[in-house]
Amino acid sequence: MRKTRATLTLATLALAAGSLAAQAAPAAPAKPAAPAAPAAPALTADQRAAAIKSALSAAPQNIAEHATVMTMTADGKTVTLREGTNGFTCFPDDPSTPGPDPACADAEGMKWFNDYMSHAAKPTNTAPGIVYMLAGGSDPSNTDPYAKPGPDTKWITTPGHWMLLWPYDPAATGIPSTPKTSGTFIMFAGTPWAHLMIIGAP
Repeated sequence: MRKTRATLTLATLALAAGSLAAQAAPAAPAKPAAPAAPAAPALTADQRAAAIKSALSAAPQNIAEHATVMTMTADGKTVTLREGTNGFTCFPDDPSTPGPDPACADAEGMKWFNDYMSHAAKPTNTAPGIVYMLAGGSDPSNTDPYAKPGPDTKWITTPGHWMLLWPYDPAATGIPSTPKTSGTFIMFAGTPWAHLMIIGAP
């Protein structure tokens, strides 16, 4: 969000956005307590440093140096590794995926991912969300936002790129929807989750 996953960004950031939203939601009426699951082990100093380094590799240096860094624990909770000041939130590589996938999103991008996680009818961000994935990414589908990878999935590998999370239309813009390793294309064209994939650093 195994994780529902459409892109590596969705795998990491959607889970995080959903977790953050759940943590901020009003408390539900008390129910009988269920047996507590074992707590996820705390990161060692070396693991923490490696996670921060991985997360910051997603964004340009001027963004990365002031961004918040968060990670997901094994039990699906978000942990802040470093507070930031510029409104961007970076996440390290997800080791369960086939390639490097650290990602860094602004506030509108996190809103988009939260909507995706909750299976909203469409995103509610009021401006294009910005997400950096300058270390690259891999996707199980370029057309199905909720594709679930299986053992025979042919992953789409994209080099370092950044994204504008806004419903761009190939017919209106002339931008292709076929995955590329250079230039620009639209992922999930024809769905509410369409967005622009721009190969290379901004």
